[in-house]
Amino acid sequence: GLSQGLSQGLSQGLSQGLLDGRAEGLADGRTEGRIQSTMEHVLDVLDARGLTVDPSLRQRIMACTDLEVLARWLRRAVTAVSAEEAIA
Repeated sequence: GLSQGLSQGLSQGLSQGLLDGRAEGLADGRTEGRIQSTMEHVLDVLDARGLTVDPSLRQRIMACTDLEVLARWLRRAVTAVSAEEAIA
């Protein structure tokens, strides 16, 4: 009766909550992965071009968690004359 319905509803709600939480966690994980990857690409491109990345600039790049900003830096890193210009 009522207690079985409540138990079933609670169980379904808990399952949905776990699924939602897992999906959110996966999405966050993917975003974090993309941020980390883009950050590494910025540093790799600057390094491959022989541009000097001083420790404070490297720290600034590593501290950035905005994917759009990192993507902009990556595009600039391809043509910039200095690492500072790329991260300006």
